[in-house]
Amino acid sequence: MCRGIPEPKLTAIDAMIDKLTGAIFVFQIVVVIVLGIAGNVWKDTEARKQWYVKYPEEGPWFELLIIPLRFELLCSIMIPISIKVSLDLVKSLYAKFIDWDNEMIDQETGTPSHATNTAISEDLGQVEYILTDKTGTLTENKMIFRRCCINGVFYGNDSGDALKDVELHNAVSSGSPDVIHFLTVMAICNTVIPIKTKTGDIFYKAQSQDEDALVRAAARLHMVFVNKNANILEIKFNASTIQYEVLETLEFTSDRKRMSVVVKDCQNEEILLLTKGADEAILPFACPGQQTRAYFEAVEQYSQLGLRTLCLAWRQLKGDEYKEWSLLFKEANSTLVDREWRIAEVCQRLEHDLEILGVTAIEDRLQDGVPETIETLRKAGINFWMLTGDKQNTAIQIALSCNFISPEPKGQLLLIDGKTEDEVRQSLERVLLTMRITTSEPKDVAFAVDGWALEIALKYYRKAFTELAILSRTAICCRVTPSQKAQLVELLKSCDYRTLAIGDGGNDVRMIQQADIGVGISGREGLQAARAADYSIGKFRFLKRLILVHGRYSYNRTAFLSQYSFYKSLLICFIQIFFSFISGVSGTSLFNSLSLMAYNVFYTSIPVLVSALDKDLSEETVMQHPQILFYCQAGRLLNPSTFAGWFGRSLFHAIVVFVISIHAYAYEKSEMEEVSMVALSGCIWLQAFVVTLETNSLTILQCIAIWGNLASFYFINWIFSALPSSGMYTIMFRLCRQPSYWTTVFLIVAAGMGPILALKYFRYTYRPSKINILQQAERLGGPILSLGSIEPQPRPILEKEVSPLSITQPKNRNPVYEPLLSDSPNTRRSFGSGAPFDFFQTQSRLSSSYSRNKDN
Repeated sequence: MCRGIPEPKLTAIDAMIDKLTGAIFVFQIVVVIVLGIAGNVWKDTEARKQWYVKYPEEGPWFELLIIPLRFELLCSIMIPISIKVSLDLVKSLYAKFIDWDNEMIDQETGTPSHATNTAISEDLGQVEYILTDKTGTLTENKMIFRRCCINGVFYGNDSGDALKDVELHNAVSSGSPDVIHFLTVMAICNTVIPIKTKTGDIFYKAQSQDEDALVRAAARLHMVFVNKNANILEIKFNASTIQYEVLETLEFTSDRKRMSVVVKDCQNEEILLLTKGADEAILPFACPGQQTRAYFEAVEQYSQLGLRTLCLAWRQLKGDEYKEWSLLFKEANSTLVDREWRIAEVCQRLEHDLEILGVTAIEDRLQDGVPETIETLRKAGINFWMLTGDKQNTAIQIALSCNFISPEPKGQLLLIDGKTEDEVRQSLERVLLTMRITTSEPKDVAFAVDGWALEIALKYYRKAFTELAILSRTAICCRVTPSQKAQLVELLKSCDYRTLAIGDGGNDVRMIQQADIGVGISGREGLQAARAADYSIGKFRFLKRLILVHGRYSYNRTAFLSQYSFYKSLLICFIQIFFSFISGVSGTSLFNSLSLMAYNVFYTSIPVLVSALDKDLSEETVMQHPQILFYCQAGRLLNPSTFAGWFGRSLFHAIVVFVISIHAYAYEKSEMEEVSMVALSGCIWLQAFVVTLETNSLTILQCIAIWGNLASFYFINWIFSALPSSGMYTIMFRLCRQPSYWTTVFLIVAAGMGPILALKYFRYTYRPSKINILQQAERLGGPILSLGSIEPQPRPILEKEVSPLSITQPKNRNPVYEPLLSDSPNTRRSFGSGAPFDFFQTQSRLSSSYSRNKDN
């Protein structure tokens, strides 16, 4: 029910590579057409005049296509086919780095991190929004029964633990009917299975940690669930044994927000309906005349403390009523069309006129390191949304405790609520107006919305809600269903943001599959989320390392590898094009087929593959300065601008190699094979220096790969030079004995790398980036106290993303609704006529330096 069909995921880098490949393909077609026409013109005007070019006077009809097809073959390597193979190899290695990371092993359970999807590691470094579940994701999912309210009496308020409350124990001992009924519902309104050990102890196997906590709490209050045999439940209360027969189970769903069991007391044959669920799913169905105000107050009080609340109720059923209903229930269960809706409708016929017994409050503590992780990732420019099925007040208290939102006066929380379209529209207008108004001291503004209001907003006011999503860095969405979680992910993706969804339960699976990156926590609710996710981790705090270390390194390495792959292919292709200018534009290849094959397969592949080990900064520096993730989020290392730089470098190096090689060895000075080998040698030497220059942390393995690959180039060609049938017989032997060969190679390297080294030195010395500053500090061993601010270009709000709603101020109503999270309840802000302001400047919102919108 919660699991959909996952869509194939395409990373931002893959999308950019596809666009660049398309651009190179168009360039290739243009080059082929231009050179093909030029070749045919030269053949018809000049070639036929040369005595050594014996073209026939009249050729076949397809003669005009021969030269263009030759150039198509020469330019076919302009798009490197090897890039896909190389990327797949290094991406698999990135995934293994995550699997092998000992710092991401949960020491408590021994659970390691695991990368299921090996193709999207670089997207981790470009995450802009994290959408997280609460229970089991931010919290430990270790439920502890803390307080309760039974028949209007509060237990556990003084001691903080209802199980130690003397009054509650006295009520149990005295056999208070209300307390006994309350404990009965706690003990048997569930799907828990009791298991006896050989020593006679009982432990419980539960699908829900809430049910486990309730059953254990009931047992400590002497209502012990001891056995379940088929449909017979056995309860021990004090010295007596009570048996119940389970007639029907009305399972919990995210829409109903409650579960019920129909049981028959085996002693007096009474049929009972026992129900537990959320307050909004139980209290409105109280029997007429019952006072529920105390229960509403209890729910409010407990949720303010960050406790999870459940309401318990029951009703005695008549035999005829149950029989009639049972037939409808069985019919609904057997239907094949709209089965879930039919079952819910039938359940509704029974779950009414309930006698409310009380409210339970369960504590679910935060995981270790959650506040620090959220704070660090916020510094990295990542925005957080909490999507939970809990009550709003409970979610807000948890959000406060884990740095998800800031308390007053630093922060401000706005509410979007309402039960009708008009109420939701007015609430949405007020919040949008607050977001747009400028103040002298901007705050960290967040908004909270419940599932009902969210459903209306997404259906009728989607554009306005989209604008709100863009303006706000933080959102708390309460009482949301699995489908709503997936809708919110899709909404942010439609704004072209990279999203990461993290959860631990089956109700998070659709959200995880919908996001660009899905992360599952191997928690107490099973492995559904972990198995459906792209990555699984043991605790939420490991998300910081997953993004900042593995994500950032993967992005940097992939950006270099992909652009270098284009560079080396364009380099050899440009040399071929230049050679055509001195070979009659005939499409003749300077290099033989063996050299071209070995160029991509052996000579240039191994050095760049070891770039998967490169680290521009140490892991400690990256974790201390998370704001440098901005460069990855903005796509600073792979975009049309950086690709143009590599394109220009390949063109420049091709000119250097061709001009120096031709002047040194062409024009009757040597054979064509010698010129070819000199040019190829220049390419290999240049690329060895390019890879060395672009490598930030040279290790022994990288040095062996780069310079060992250069040595293997000579070794392989010496072998072919010793074979008379290779077409390269004695070529390399003769060249290596000539001082002019080594002088030519030296000139190629000096002329090719000199300007690049000068430009890098200028940038590194006089215009260093924040990363360069950190690199200098690492080399000098000095600390960096502050990097200053990395200010990206603000992301403009597109017209299609702006709500067409007219923001009007209702009469006699404050347009700015603030459920202030401060100690002073009297704090209110009044707004004058302020000019609109760019919210992104105050929030340091990240945007790409170039437009990444889908419409562009």
